[in-house]
Amino acid sequence: MQSFLLTTFFTSQVKFAGTTGVKIEKVTHQQTILSLKNKKSVQNHIGGIHAIAAAVLAESATGIVFGMNVPDDRVPLLKSMTVEYERRMQGSLKAEANLTADQISMIEQQEKGDITVPVIITDDSGKMPILCEMQWAWVSKKR
Repeated sequence: MQSFLLTTFFTSQVKFAGTTGVKIEKVTHQQTILSLKNKKSVQNHIGGIHAIAAAVLAESATGIVFGMNVPDDRVPLLKSMTVEYERRMQGSLKAEANLTADQISMIEQQEKGDITVPVIITDDSGKMPILCEMQWAWVSKKR
């Protein structure tokens, strides 16, 4: 039930993630785990999950864990993303993003800055078909 409610809230705020069917499995201040089923609406021409749908999963996983730690008087912004497609994706995907205690401390204490948040994407084979990291920044809200 908690996963359903978190997913519903997240996709109501981040509409594009909702179109892909991203599902939140676990959320803490240091970690998020999300999943994406290989269904027709997100498939590419060879029946795997489309490259961009996989990138949305990675961005969502890193964005949630990062955004949870950004103070309310600051705005989180995606600065860059690196996605390397290593091999064909098999079946559904799972994304796990983690922040270290040092990264969380930096986000809380600095008025603005940026960090790189790696994300581990695995498919149904248990292997990592893509390598991803997202660079997130934060700035003060305009008054």
